[in-house]
This record gives sequence, C-alpha cells and structure tokens, in this order.
Amino acid sequence: MLRMAAKSWLTHQAALMLLLMSWMESALCSGFAVDPPADIVISDPGHLGYLDITWSLPTSLINKTECPKLYHLEYFDTYSDRWSAVRTPRRTYSAQFDLTKDVRVRVYTLLNGPCTNGTLTKSTNYTELVQKPPSTGAAGTAVQDFICVYHNMKYVECTWGRSPKMPASSQHSLYFWHKELEKTEECPKYLISNGVRSGCNFTGTYLPDFTDINFCVNGSSPKGPLEPAFISLQIQDHVKPEPTEKLYLQTGPDRKLELHWDPPVSRVPDHCLEWQMEQDGKIVSEILAEQTRTLPLTYDRKRSCFRVRSRLNKYCAEKSIWSEWSRPTCHPEEKEVTPDPGWDVVPVYVYVAVAIIAMLVLSLCVGAVLKLRQSKQEKEPDSLLTTLFARNPLLTAREA
Repeated sequence: MLRMAAKSWLTHQAALMLLLMSWMESALCSGFAVDPPADIVISDPGHLGYLDITWSLPTSLINKTECPKLYHLEYFDTYSDRWSAVRTPRRTYSAQFDLTKDVRVRVYTLLNGPCTNGTLTKSTNYTELVQKPPSTGAAGTAVQDFICVYHNMKYVECTWGRSPKMPASSQHSLYFWHKELEKTEECPKYLISNGVRSGCNFTGTYLPDFTDINFCVNGSSPKGPLEPAFISLQIQDHVKPEPTEKLYLQTGPDRKLELHWDPPVSRVPDHCLEWQMEQDGKIVSEILAEQTRTLPLTYDRKRSCFRVRSRLNKYCAEKSIWSEWSRPTCHPEEKEVTPDPGWDVVPVYVYVAVAIIAMLVLSLCVGAVLKLRQSKQEKEPDSLLTTLFARNPLLTAREA
C-alpha cells in the first residue's frame, strides 16, 4: 500500500512538473506580450468621406518574420451609429465616414505561429485615433431633408431643403463620387426652385447599384461658406416604382369579389414587388406578394372603390419607397345614363344651323330695306314734275 501511494504521489508530481514546463515553454516561446500597432494615420483622398486608414508594425514584431500577423480594425460607422470590425493581414484599410462627425478608429494586433506556440493571440491594448471634423461653414446652415429617389429604376433625382439659418442669396452645389469614378463630379443638371438650387437630376448619368455613392452638398453666401452635408447611400434602396395602370374587378362564385392587376411596365423585376391595397380610403390588407386578392361580396348596394400601390420587397432591397396609388376602380360600376333628347340638351350642330339661317334671314331683310329706299329715291323727281305741270297748264300751252 505504501509503495502504491508513493508511486501515485510521484505520478502526480510529474504531471504538475510537465504542466509547469509546458507553461514556461509557452512563455519562453512568446517571450513578450503582443503589442498593438503604432502610428495610425487617416488620410482623405477627396472621395467625400471614403478615407484611407494606415498603421505601422509594432517595433517589437519587426524581427518576428516567422510569425504570421493579422490586424483587428474597429471603426465607428456614423451612418449606422454602431461599431464595425474587420480583420486584415494588410496595414491599410478604407472605410466610409461622415466628415461632419468624429472619425474614431481602433487597431489591435493578432499574432500566431511559433511566437505564440500556434495560438492566435490578440493584443490586450489597442491603438486608437479620434480625428475631429474640420470646422468649415457657418454652423446650422447645412441643407435639410436630403432625399434621393430612383424613379422606376430609370433615373435618380435628389432634392434638399434650405436651413432657416441660411443667409439670403445663398447658392448650393452638389458633388458625388463612387468607386468607378477617378475623382468627384458635380451635379449634371440642377433643379431650380424660386431661383435657387433645390436638387439634382441624374438623367443620363450612370450611378451603379449595390455600391456606396457619396454626396456632398456645400454652398456659399455673401457672409461666407455654408456648412457642408455628407450623405452616403445605395440607389437600389431608394427605388420608387411606377403606379399600377389598371385594377380589374370580377365577381366570382360563392359571393366573392376577385381583384387582380398587372405590374407596371418598368425595369423593376416583378418578383421584387410587394403590394398594398386600399378600400374606400382605408388600407385593408397586409403586404401582398401576389397581384391578386379575393374579398367577400356584399349585396347591400354600397359602392366600394379600391386602389393598390407597390414597393420593392426585402429580398431585393433593404428599404424602398411606396409608389403612388393606382386610379380607383369601383364596384358596382356606375352606369352612364343617356339623357332623353329635349330642348335642354341640344346638339351643337343645331345651334350652328339656327345661327346660319338667322344670318341669311337678316341679310335678306337688310337687302330688301336697301332696295326699297333706292326705289323711293328714284320716284321722287317724277312726282314733283307732274305736280308742277298740273298747277301751270298755261306754261305747257305757250310752249306748244
């Protein structure tokens, strides 16, 4: 028993020694704590918020060429109001930021290989850089309610509103950039409202889908530059379909009213559309995936009118804009009643004929009056001579 106990004690001690030696070997292999990167630099290439981030290798890892290195980058996305993260073996990365807000970046080092005994090890600390936005333009003068609409996937139109603090005689300019452009470009065609620029029409200008497009609206005034506004969006999330042309109603069996409609003719695929229906001014259906709807048919002789509208579903875009409502179609349909002909409803040609006849009669009357006056004037000299000779018969006899 004593011999077995001693053997068990020796085995336990040996196991502890092996663990201690393994830990010491690991510590010796690593030899140091993993340091974070150094010298973070954020540079602006002029792409309206698409910034380049670079950093340097930690000094302690310059000679550790046998150990693979990764970098864990975190940056605060001001458009989504949350932190985003990415891992990369490179020491550079580009990301989108709102240049009117703080740019916040953190970078960790991740080390692997023989330096860490094959264990991926992340630096405890990180290197952080917070870059303040430049103070350009008078505060509170940036444009408001910037909206872009991709009309039926044919052309993009962006509009904005003026700030109440904006000085009079101010003028705005819009610039845009995406990854397929070498440099920023200005709005191809401005929209003018009350003599000032209020939007931009991109008809004929290529803007790619599923790509971040950066916009900047800045401006100038007699009092100095205006505060700029930066916007980044993808146009497939701003599609507004055309309204439905026609809604068809049909009474089916079992006291049912069947409604169906055709999708608008456009570049928007039919399977990307979802629908909503309105009855007598109230939305009566959940989101519909099909272009049909069946409702119970009532016989209370009450007339009901229906309209539909559409937007892109979540499988084709993260968000979308509802189309305008279709023209209302009603049931039962109003029948046109043909009025009985009478003096209150007289065709136009009757009025024309009466007018022509009246003009002819008037012309004849005027002509008759003129002829009567002319004949009277011709007869007046003869009557005077006759009267004269009747009163002086002697003159006539002497002359004879």
